[in-house]
Amino acid sequence: MTKPLDPEMFDPVCPTGLMPIRVGDKWAGMIVQCLEGGPRRFSELRIPLRTVTPKVLTQSLRSLERDGFVVRTVRAGPARYVQYELTSLGRSLLELLDSVRAWAELHMEEVIEAREAASRADRAG
Repeated sequence: MTKPLDPEMFDPVCPTGLMPIRVGDKWAGMIVQCLEGGPRRFSELRIPLRTVTPKVLTQSLRSLERDGFVVRTVRAGPARYVQYELTSLGRSLLELLDSVRAWAELHMEEVIEAREAASRADRAG
C-alpha cells in the first residue's frame, strides 16, 4: 500500500500556468510527481489535484499514457478499478522536474516581471 498523497502537496497559488518550461500540458508535471511514490487510482490523484476537473485530468492522463510516461492498468475482480503508474520513461522525468522546480524558485519573479512589463508595453503601444 502506498502512502496517501498530501492534499496540500501543491501550493494553490503556484504559478504553474506561467512556467516557460513544461512537460506535456499544464498538469502533466504535477501528475508525474503524484505518481512518484507508486501506482495511484484516479480518485487518489484528485486529492492534491482538486482544482483540475475530472475531464481535464483524464485528458492529461491519456496524453501521458500516449507518450509512454504512464501505464494504465485495469484491475479485474469484484472491486474493479483502474490505476496509473509511471513507466521507466516517466520516472526519467522526475530529475528534470526537480531541476525545473529549482529553476522556477530562483527565476519565477523575473519571468512574472518580464510578462507584466510586456503587457504594459502592449497596452501603451
